[in-house]
Amino acid sequence: MNGNLLYAVPVAGLIGLFLFQTEIVSSQTFQSTSRAHDPGVRGGDPGAGDPIHGLTRGQLAFFNAGKDEFEEVEGVEEGLGPTMNLDSCGGCHSQPAIGGSSPKVNPQVAFATAEGANNTVPSFISANGPVREARFVKNADGTPDGGVHALFTIAGRSDAPGCKLAQPRFEREVANHNVIFRIPTPVFGAGLIEQIPDAAILANQASGAAQKRELGIRGRANFAISGRTISGQTNNNGNDGTVARFGWKAQNKSLLLFSGEAYNVEMGITSELFQTERDETPSCQFTKVPNTVTNTDADTPLEAISAIEKFAFFQRFLAPPTQSPDKPGGSHSIGRGRTLFTSIGCALCHTPMMRTGDSTVGALRNRLVNLYSDLLVHDMGDGLADGVSQGQAGPREFRSAPLWGLGQRIFFLHDGRTKNLVEAIQEHASTGSEANGVIRNYTNLRESQQQDILNFLRSL
Repeated sequence: MNGNLLYAVPVAGLIGLFLFQTEIVSSQTFQSTSRAHDPGVRGGDPGAGDPIHGLTRGQLAFFNAGKDEFEEVEGVEEGLGPTMNLDSCGGCHSQPAIGGSSPKVNPQVAFATAEGANNTVPSFISANGPVREARFVKNADGTPDGGVHALFTIAGRSDAPGCKLAQPRFEREVANHNVIFRIPTPVFGAGLIEQIPDAAILANQASGAAQKRELGIRGRANFAISGRTISGQTNNNGNDGTVARFGWKAQNKSLLLFSGEAYNVEMGITSELFQTERDETPSCQFTKVPNTVTNTDADTPLEAISAIEKFAFFQRFLAPPTQSPDKPGGSHSIGRGRTLFTSIGCALCHTPMMRTGDSTVGALRNRLVNLYSDLLVHDMGDGLADGVSQGQAGPREFRSAPLWGLGQRIFFLHDGRTKNLVEAIQEHASTGSEANGVIRNYTNLRESQQQDILNFLRSL
C-alpha cells in the first residue's frame, strides 16, 4: 500500500519534497556550524611572566631571586614533605608562562613515583588533566573538614629512607562523594591586586545597586573574624578584620600569607609563618626545624630573606598579562564583545577596572588594574558548590575569578572541570546562583553576539 502511494506522487512533488528536505538539512548544518564556540587557548606570545614595568634595580633583583625560588624543584633535604602535592611552585603555575595556571601536561603524574616514591596516582589526577589539590568535605564523624589532604607522601623516596607513610584513602572518599578539588590560580598582577584599598573594593560593591538587585547579584567581602565570630562583615581576614582577596574563596589577605600557606600545604615546607609540619610522623622528619627562615647572619638583604618572602616579592612584582587587540576574531568582534560583556551584566561581578592606592613601590602606586574581578565572594548555587567553608565564605560561595589572562588558560572553574569556555559560562547557572540572571541574558543573545563575547574573553 505504501508503495502504491509513493508511485502516485507526481514527479514535481517528489522534486519539491526533495528540495524542501535538502533545505532543512542545509539549514540544520548551517546552524550547527555557526554556533558560538570557544576559540580555544590563544597562541602566540604569552604576554605574561615578566616583571612589572617601572621597578628599580633593587626591586628587579628581588623579583629575579623570587622567580628562581618559585621555579626551583625541592627535595627532602630542602624540607619537601612529609606530605605534599608537588615539589615546585612553578610546576603548578606555568601556563602560559611562569606564574600562570595549570599546564597542559600534569606534572603530578610523574612526581608520584619520583626518586622511587611509592605513591599511587589518584583517579582524579591524569596526565592531560589539571593540577589539583584535594579537600575532604567532612570528617569521618560528619563534622565539617574542608582542609587539604595532600595527594602524596615521601615514603619510598631515595632521599627519605625509612619513612613509611600512607596516602589518604582517596578512592573510598571519592566513592562517598566527599572529595572536592581546586586548581592553581594564576598570580599575574597579584601585587596590583594586593594594593587595591579596601575602600575601593567596598565602594565597587555598593555601586550599580539597582541593576545588581534586578539580576539577583549580591556579593560580599570575605571578612573572616578570629574565633569564627559572626560579624556581618563577611570576607575580612581573621587577623585584623580587613578585606581578604587571594584564593578561590578570597581566604588570604596578603601575598606573604598566600605564599607561606602554599609552601606549607602544597609542598610540606615549613617557615616562620607555619613552623610545624603538617604530619609529624617521627620516621619521616628529615629536617627538625622550620625549613626556611630569615637568615639574620646574611651579608645581603637577598641572602637574608626567607623563601616565602622571595615568593611574595616575585608575585608582587609580576606584571599583569597583556590583552590581544585583535585575536581571536578581530578587533571589531572583541570590541563588540567587550560592550556586550558589560551590557548583559557580566561586569557587575567581573569588574573591568579598579585602582591601587598609595604604595611603597612606585610601580604599584595609583595604577589602573584591569583585573575583571570585584574580589568579592558570590553564591554560585548548587552547581558549583563544593561544600567547603573558608573564613565566612560558605559552601556555595567563590571569589569572582580575575579574568585577565583567561585567553591562554587551559582549564576553567575552581576544580578544572572543563577546558571549554562555553561550558564554563553555562556552569555559572544553577539553582540559587547569583549569576542566573546574567546567564539568561547571555543565552538570549544572538549566536554572533555570544561569539563576540567569547572572542573578547579569549583576547584577555
